[in-house]
Amino acid sequence: MATVSIPANTSALLLDIEGTTTPITFVKDILFPYIKEHLEDYLSTHWEEDECKQDVHLLKKQIEEDMRQNRACPVHALDQTVHTDEEKAIREVVDNVLWQMAADRKSTALKQFQGHMWRTAYASGRIKGQVYQDVIPSIRRWRAQGLKVYIYSSGSVEAQKLLFGYSVEGDVLDLFDGHFDTNIGAKVESKSYENIAERIGCRAEEITFLTDVTREAKAAEDAGVNVVVVVRPGNLELTDEERAHYNLITSFNQLEVMGHA
Repeated sequence: MATVSIPANTSALLLDIEGTTTPITFVKDILFPYIKEHLEDYLSTHWEEDECKQDVHLLKKQIEEDMRQNRACPVHALDQTVHTDEEKAIREVVDNVLWQMAADRKSTALKQFQGHMWRTAYASGRIKGQVYQDVIPSIRRWRAQGLKVYIYSSGSVEAQKLLFGYSVEGDVLDLFDGHFDTNIGAKVESKSYENIAERIGCRAEEITFLTDVTREAKAAEDAGVNVVVVVRPGNLELTDEERAHYNLITSFNQLEVMGHA
């Protein structure tokens, strides 16, 4: 693919993570399986800690909200005589987390809880954040050109900071000017990108958003944000119409910022 030039008035780059800076396989084959495999142990170990209690409280509030909205929920039919209250409560949280993950939910409660579990894994060295080889050198180049660089992911801000703080390239958090997650709004809603522009303190047209998901690209575009779609191995195939419509890159090296030396 050819070089893609982004507008000279660009002052900030907004980066998606999964499928953009980081292989989808890292999330699907390493991060998510870690949660599933260690979920019950983690809850049993940390159950009495304040942070874990807060996480469980948020998850329960999410269940109540789902029930109010008549969304499906996992069914609990545990025999009270077999389990202690704590075991039953932990089992319900496990069932809910696994159900939300199976449904690919992006709830803030789920993402916060996952982030806390991953923090334990990163800190112990069990997991290192993966980034494509072209990512860090390119971000350094953009920053040297005077651009600000932000992350916007459906994963929690904490999970984002863990990935880049414990990455295969070491701690590269100092390369980012800020992080956004679903607290600012859903990635498929244009209002979220307006909120980000306001938070950053610039106009929407001064932001270029890099993502592999065209629904996110459209939402950003509708908000007036410039968009580049990233094509990486394992990402969802684009339609001919999408290929014709969007600027595409397969590597951050192909991105040129006009007017920035």
